[in-house]
Amino acid sequence: MWFLIAALLLISTPRAAAGQIPFETSTGPIPYNGQYNRGQDVVPSYDGWKANPDGTFSMFFGYMNRNYEEQLDIDIGANNNVDGGDRGQPTHFYPRRHWFVFKVVVPKDWPLDKKVTWTVSIRGKTNTAKGWLQPDWELSNEVMMENVGAGNLYPNNEAPVVTGSGPQAIALPATIALSAVARDDLLPRPRGQRNSAEASVEAQGLSVQWIQYRGPGPITFSAPARVATSTPTTRSVTSTTVATFKVPGVYVVRAVASDAALESFHDITVTVR
Repeated sequence: MWFLIAALLLISTPRAAAGQIPFETSTGPIPYNGQYNRGQDVVPSYDGWKANPDGTFSMFFGYMNRNYEEQLDIDIGANNNVDGGDRGQPTHFYPRRHWFVFKVVVPKDWPLDKKVTWTVSIRGKTNTAKGWLQPDWELSNEVMMENVGAGNLYPNNEAPVVTGSGPQAIALPATIALSAVARDDLLPRPRGQRNSAEASVEAQGLSVQWIQYRGPGPITFSAPARVATSTPTTRSVTSTTVATFKVPGVYVVRAVASDAALESFHDITVTVR
């Protein structure tokens, strides 16, 4: 993405073969009209679904911010809602394509053809992504890795486990230290431990990145873009950042852990008075 949720430029109809999940919107494939740094809209996407151990289902959504540089903010409400409400979707949108940003859990008796709709409106354009339990859209870790461009050389790879700071409340001028710890299996193997068949895998070890997920104003992070490490016998990363806020309100800061193929998140709610 990001960053950890990988950015992909979509210029034609995506493939649905070989386990690939297509980029689904209400208006079909996104045409490519050249590079725009600013001034464009956001298109939500339905990225597929997974069955949960308790019998429920998770529908995964992502988005494409058509801008190459501009970050956008769209508050929860008429311009940013899932079936008319708040289902954990982002309000801060980073440039370009981001997969599997959030999930909506539906009951085990959810009808196969019943849809969950994410609507995003900005700059006079309204785009929707509709998710449903169509069998062709079922996800596995292998399919998720293929869709973000990580390949499928490690079908047994599991996403990292990440924990971190709990909810915070601070007052302006608002600066706070936040921390996260990520742990992972040994897949994908770090550079220097792979054979020739694995040489194309761009594994750089486990990493943690801090991003803004929600909030009424900008957040400045002191940590570098990524903190990463790997060893032959263990993978763990501890990352601490100092976050600075200038506008009061309720924010969600996200620590994104990635093993260069799969990602996990830890969200921290920060209330700034």
